[in-house]
Amino acid sequence: MRLFLSKKSRRSFILPDLYWISLQNIPILEQLQLEEALLRSDARSFCIVNVGSPRSIIMGISGDPKTLIDLPRAKEAHIPIIKRFSGGGTVIVDEETLFITFIMAKKDCAVHPFPEPILRWSADLYRSAWQIPGFHLRENDYVIGSKKCGGNAQYICKDRWVHHTSYLWDYEEKNMEYLLLPAKRPAYRGARAHNDFLCRLKECGGTVEERLAQLRKALEKGFCVRPFPLASWEALPHRQATHIYPFHLKSAQSKSIQILSNRIKQRG
Repeated sequence: MRLFLSKKSRRSFILPDLYWISLQNIPILEQLQLEEALLRSDARSFCIVNVGSPRSIIMGISGDPKTLIDLPRAKEAHIPIIKRFSGGGTVIVDEETLFITFIMAKKDCAVHPFPEPILRWSADLYRSAWQIPGFHLRENDYVIGSKKCGGNAQYICKDRWVHHTSYLWDYEEKNMEYLLLPAKRPAYRGARAHNDFLCRLKECGGTVEERLAQLRKALEKGFCVRPFPLASWEALPHRQATHIYPFHLKSAQSKSIQILSNRIKQRG
């Protein structure tokens, strides 16, 4: 925590700690497992950023792959299908997807811990940090004008909440062909195909590094942003709901957190 002096009120108050975790080229499966481990076995607040994940399809915990994914084509292309521990829609991600996740202790963030207030808080944060014309929250998505640039998933429990965003920094149009048009979709989307409904964040200018620096600077107005020693952190035993589909592949992921920790230690 850090003592902060308000110039307007001349009162001092303590900024809560927010631990910044910067990942690169980490598979989204490993990131999601890390998020779940931090949520369930740590009490601190975190912001995780990652870019460079290999191509994967991510579903909400209750999603039905048969109605959301062209399974024969995905299987033929050897695209892993992952069910995250939270809700949310189905997305295909790749090396050009920018992931930003907040794992927050309710005591550290002055936002009502329900889906809509969290969405408004995060949208206001990004709008303030990035100053992108036309960027706003529409239903559960971040959009620029009338096109989606980021999708969200949330998980809220007793003392903590997770807000996970997949931003389309760039994307391959052909990848969207692996997803089916969902029966339940945002009203503003209508019947538009994926490629008529989406836009690229990179077209707004800047680099990923510049956008993340802007975000961190905005966060420092309300938090004491600190680096997190992930290489030396060990998760406590916890429930693990993130898994690969189909279920018989689940055993292949059991050591991902340890693999990620070892990978970071080697880089350090």
